[in-house]
Order: sequence, then structure tokens, then C-alpha cells
Amino acid sequence: MAGFRKTIGLPIMLEEEGEKRVFLPDFINHLVRLGFDVFLENNYGNSLGYDTDDYKQDYGDIKFVSRAELFDKDYILILRSPHEEEFSRIAPHSCLISMLHFPTRAARADRLKQNAIQAISLDSIQNDFGVRLVENMKAVAWNGIEAAFDEFEENYPHLLRNFERPWNVLIMGSGMVGKHAVDAATKFGKRSRSIKHMNLGGEGVIATTLGRTITKQPRKLREFFQDADLLVDTTQRTDASKPIVKNEWLAQLPEHAIIVDLSVDPYLIQDAPPVVKGIEGIPQGNLDQYIFSPNDPEWERTIPNSIPSKVRRKTISCYSWPGIHPEDCMRHYAQQLLPLMRVLVRKSYAELSSNGPFFERALFRARLDTYLSQKEN
Repeated sequence: MAGFRKTIGLPIMLEEEGEKRVFLPDFINHLVRLGFDVFLENNYGNSLGYDTDDYKQDYGDIKFVSRAELFDKDYILILRSPHEEEFSRIAPHSCLISMLHFPTRAARADRLKQNAIQAISLDSIQNDFGVRLVENMKAVAWNGIEAAFDEFEENYPHLLRNFERPWNVLIMGSGMVGKHAVDAATKFGKRSRSIKHMNLGGEGVIATTLGRTITKQPRKLREFFQDADLLVDTTQRTDASKPIVKNEWLAQLPEHAIIVDLSVDPYLIQDAPPVVKGIEGIPQGNLDQYIFSPNDPEWERTIPNSIPSKVRRKTISCYSWPGIHPEDCMRHYAQQLLPLMRVLVRKSYAELSSNGPFFERALFRARLDTYLSQKEN
């Protein structure tokens, strides 16, 4: 394919109504300047108020086509994975670029392999030291913590006034999301709210971070629960088939406490091995609904019958936390993706090398073939 312009198709995400994210016109025009022939699904951008003219303002040759036509382009770029029934549409020469989560979506990786699909997982693109290059961990933490303190402010108006003690936020995990969660928690999830709180003489927030040395000790962990106003899960488990917090332990939390699920591992009970949430018996939310009161009927709908869920606290969980503020999110991802797209306009999936320059090496590590090879070894 050397010497020919690469084609790239961008489908719309067929997810919940609240999922409005699309790549913005600036990024799409950058792709054209890099040398891609760009194809967008009909009505692409409408969810954020953009129309055809917004995308074609600088480059009239950007094409809007049916969804089916996008799956035979050299590259198919979509933030959240297409539904698996669409994998059969992907042409043999095409490469799917998406958040595919190979380690925790074993069935998806197997399906891609069975369909002989070339795939690059955005969440697996890492530098030479294992740090992700395409991520929005700050938005995950801040959006989740903001939603929790919004709930507190609505139900406890004294949040912004004096309080008999500081608010206690218990954060499990000290990785990238955990670090941002500490920052967000100490500012009530919103800097303007923190400033109001300080001006009114409030007692502030104490954020406590618990690493594996504590989370692996059930007795000590439960002791911390007793004074927690927020319990925040940011953990990344080596074994996602087992929870860190048993459902019965949640009884140690105060009745007013809120659980914030920032890890958002799904329930994949049928997978081998299965995947469960780090905090047992909490619901799985999305952009349509991410706040669950203990008596919400969604509790039964989103939690498998085999998972204990008798002990409940208000829970905040969203599969796509960055999507709460969609335009900010997509500007962030576009900035991270541009140097990677510069590589892909010159190199095909098969041409990517572990010995190439920095961004090429990162893309090579994120290929499905690379993941499967490492898994077999």
C-alpha cells in the first residue's frame, strides 16, 4: 500500500443516549492534513451540535457515508468498541482502533482473533515504561468525585458551611486515577466549591489512600470504612475474578456514605476467568444513569444473581466517566492521538515494528497480535 493515501473511517458509537462523544472538526481536519482520506458516518457530530459544514469547512473532500461503508477502510477509528456482531463487517485488510481492553475482555479478544481482525487497543498504547499514552485519568477521577459531592451538597446543605469534622474520603488504589482522585477529593470535586467551603470556614477534606498492603488485610480495611463519607475504588487488580471488598463489609460504612466506582470493571460472569467488580454487589452505570440509590430497581438489573448485593449504599458508577464532559474529553484524546496518527498514515498494521521510533513502538505494543503473542508466552 506504500505510495497510496491511507483511508480512515469514523463510525458513530451505538451506545446509550448520553454517549455524545465524537471527534471534533479540528481533529478530523488534522487527519486530512496528515494525508488521510477521511470518511465519516452520516450524521457524525450531530450529537454535539456539529453538522456536515463544520467538518467540511476547510476540506470539502471529507466524505459522509453509510455505516457499512466505513468498515472496509484501512483504519477504523472509534473510541468505544463496536458491538461484536459488527466485527464480521470489518474487511481483512482493515485495522480497528478502539478502546478494546484486551486483558479484561478475553471474549472480545478471542472474537477478534477468530475473525482474523487487525486491531490496536487505545488503552494498551504505552510508552517504554508502561505508562499509557491515550488516557483521560484526570477526567475519570474528577468527574466521579464531582458527582459524589454534588449528591452530598444537594442532601447535606451544610457541606459549604462549618461542619463538626472534616469530610473523610477513603481511596483504594494509588495509581494514576488514585492520584487524581486525591486531588479531586481535597477540592470537593470542583475548585469553585472548594473555594466557597474555605471562605465559609469549613473543616475541609481528609483524603486517605490505601494501597495493596492494606486492601489485602480485610480486618484493617473494614476499620477504615467506619468513618468514611466516600469510598472510592480506583484499583487495578491482577486478578479481576475476585473482589477486593466483600458485599457484607459495606455494612461498616455509615448509612450516608457514598461509594464511587472509578475502576468500573464490568460483570462478565461467563468469561473464563470471570470478571467482577472490585467492590462486590454494586451496580454498573453508564452515561444515561450513573447515580444509584439503594432502592433503585437498576440494582437488580445490572448485577448478576450470583453476586451478593444485600448490603447497599448510594453508589456512583459510570462506564465512561470522561464522557460526562464530552467536548473537553475529545479535545484531550485528539491531542494524544495526533502523533500516533502521523505514524499510521505512513505504516500499515503489519509494518509496525518493536524497533521503530517512540510512537511506532507504542503502537506495536498495542496490537492484538502482540498481546496474543505475549499471552501465549
